[in-house]
Amino acid sequence: MISLRSAVFFAAFLLAPAAQPIPAHTRFKVVFDVSEGAEPGEVNRGIESAARFLNMHARAGVRPSNIRLAIVVRGSATRDLAVNPRPDEDNANAALIADLIAHDVEVWVCGQSAAHFDVAETDLLPGVRLALSAMTAHALLQQRGYTLNP
Repeated sequence: MISLRSAVFFAAFLLAPAAQPIPAHTRFKVVFDVSEGAEPGEVNRGIESAARFLNMHARAGVRPSNIRLAIVVRGSATRDLAVNPRPDEDNANAALIADLIAHDVEVWVCGQSAAHFDVAETDLLPGVRLALSAMTAHALLQQRGYTLNP
């Protein structure tokens, strides 16, 4: 199982005993679209879902090397990728984002949303990538074989 420090705390999951079996050779390439921002001081639930997906499938027997994830952040969630999302506030998502990036999860932020919310590229957490737009990021990820998690 992948050991994501923050994911252990933030992304609890259950293995259903009668769950659909996942073939050992399964490969996942999944992108999560996150548009709703977290409450001040809280972890973003959309970002947490990506960590849960990673841990849950690794625990269910999928090799971590067969799980490729990306997160595209837009809208009010954009501030959740800033070092300081609000004045005098540390980012509650920082540890989780760092763990996800350390496990090769691509984290993209919509450049249009960043401009709208006045979040500069230099304001972003380490490892977060700036896309022209969320639409562009999704289109490029789809061309690379990623499917959108509903």
